[in-house]
Amino acid sequence: MAMNPPPTAQPWGPPPVAPNAPGKKGSACLIIALICLGCLVLFGGIFVVLGIYGARKYIANAKMAEARNSLAQIGRDAVTAYEGGNALPAGRSGRALCGSASRSVPVNIAAVTGKKYQSTENDWEVDAPRRAGFACLRFSLSQPQYYVYSYKAHGSSAGGDGFEATAQGDLDADGKASLFKLVGSVDSSGALKLAPALIEQDPED
Repeated sequence: MAMNPPPTAQPWGPPPVAPNAPGKKGSACLIIALICLGCLVLFGGIFVVLGIYGARKYIANAKMAEARNSLAQIGRDAVTAYEGGNALPAGRSGRALCGSASRSVPVNIAAVTGKKYQSTENDWEVDAPRRAGFACLRFSLSQPQYYVYSYKAHGSSAGGDGFEATAQGDLDADGKASLFKLVGSVDSSGALKLAPALIEQDPED
């Protein structure tokens, strides 16, 4: 009588897993590495662009601060001159606005298009003989400037019943000028009041 062979002992544990095909694991790692590298390049480029934009924004804001601070100073000087009677002939007292400046400083915006202009004392004192303009205001800038400054009084009386001071520039030299404007007016009580905020048009140009 034929005897069946004894059963073969089975090892404990899960069945063996066939190894990956040669090179498959290496290819997957290479693809992952390339994806990571692409992400680094993409995000790195974004950060560089944002950094450049931020730097340009900071520089532009620093330049615009010149116009805002200068006009604020002109406003304070206009009030001081008005209250002190700077525009009146010697020996007379009272209140009067400084008359209009006969020319801007600098005279032409081309002088500050994409660059600075270094003014001289004569630029600001041109109207001193007639007690008007920046000489009457006693305003001047000693540092190089990015903007053209103008001052104009207006109204029906000799001194005017108001004024406007402006700063114009072309920081990026694209031919499009920015404008900052401060307005002041004499109210019914005879006091010179300044507008609470500047008027700004295309300030970053």
